[in-house]
Amino acid sequence: MKTLKGLETWHQFVKNKNHEDLSDFIDDNAVLYSPVVFTPVEGSFMVSMYLIAAGEIIANNNFKYVREVCDNENVILEFVTEINGITVEGVDMIKYTEDGKLKEIKVMIRPLKAVNMVHQKMGEYLQKMNS
Repeated sequence: MKTLKGLETWHQFVKNKNHEDLSDFIDDNAVLYSPVVFTPVEGSFMVSMYLIAAGEIIANNNFKYVREVCDNENVILEFVTEINGITVEGVDMIKYTEDGKLKEIKVMIRPLKAVNMVHQKMGEYLQKMNS
């Protein structure tokens, strides 16, 4: 099943923060739906930038996946982490292309206090990346 190849690459990125292979893994027309950005983030480069930031902010040392549900092209990964003492719960809903590349990712986070913390930290991180 081709999704498993993409899923394994995703898990390696989250675990090892390996940014070098990320551009090969993300489809050119990929779309990211963020809980903290109103409009979808489109294109391989921009999706990569947001995923690198999320890898540092959300997928920190407290991060762990607690549930995984998948079919031939979709995976839903439930996670929990902690940022500055705030528990963050969420899901990554990922759709892959036929060849295992990331085609779409939608991230949902709760509770509101966690969304606000992620929004603040992601903004700070992305601003540093662009400086």
